[in-house]
Amino acid sequence: MVATRQIIEQTVAAYRLAAEANLHTAGRIGSVVHLDSRLADEVMVTADLHGNRLTFERLARLADLPAQSRRHLVMQEVCHGGPVYPDTSACMSHLLLEDVANMKVRFGDRFHFILGNHELAELIDVPIMKSSRMLNLMFRCGMQEMYGRDADEVRDAGMHFIRTCPLAVRTASGVFISHSAPERVPEDHFDPAILDRSLTPDDLARFGPVFRMVWGRDFRSENAAAFARAVNASVLVHGHDPCADGYRVPNEFQVILDSCGSSPSYVIVPSSGSITQKQVIDRIQRV
Repeated sequence: MVATRQIIEQTVAAYRLAAEANLHTAGRIGSVVHLDSRLADEVMVTADLHGNRLTFERLARLADLPAQSRRHLVMQEVCHGGPVYPDTSACMSHLLLEDVANMKVRFGDRFHFILGNHELAELIDVPIMKSSRMLNLMFRCGMQEMYGRDADEVRDAGMHFIRTCPLAVRTASGVFISHSAPERVPEDHFDPAILDRSLTPDDLARFGPVFRMVWGRDFRSENAAAFARAVNASVLVHGHDPCADGYRVPNEFQVILDSCGSSPSYVIVPSSGSITQKQVIDRIQRV
């Protein structure tokens, strides 16, 4: 049954409020949220969720933001995947995008949804195929199932929210949290100045700098080192790549988390002081 007009208006309003909260997040400079001891004591980092609302709810309970007033929560990549509407292939993951928008509205400066490649794919219409299915089409069909003739209105509001999401969260302890890292950083020019300003349509275009940041899977040590130098970080924490064990460590800079696989994981890092890659690894927890 199609949602009522009241629910549609509430959903659109939540997306708009969440977009405003994104743009006015304390510590945000350009496309990066900078966290230090003035704003937080610790940061809980999760990775890809892909429509898995059960894991989302478990992570939200573990984060316990209402009680942990000095903790921030980073989430990423919710579009595409998870359950479908009965008797269809229509993807229900748009509901998880609404969940994270509502989290942003509720917790404001302490909740950060960073841009991932599947959200960017929705924003700029990059087709993604998996198991012979077009994920973008399934996502839109899901919105149609829920919102009927008003689906475009809800989608437009959701895309505006995605457009305002930060690219990364940086802690004063030297941790740089982004969905992924660009490929071929030593060989091809990557200008980190993009992180310090508002993004333009050209930045978001296919094969542009944002696309490179969220789509890369170059795990060479020299590539990670070059990116870490570019963003002035000692540890890089990403999602994007599936991990059978819940996380993996491809080199001496990167830690890859996976929150939607068979062993979903997260990590809590300090906002200030210093932390090594080994210390980050030691802090990884299972959901």
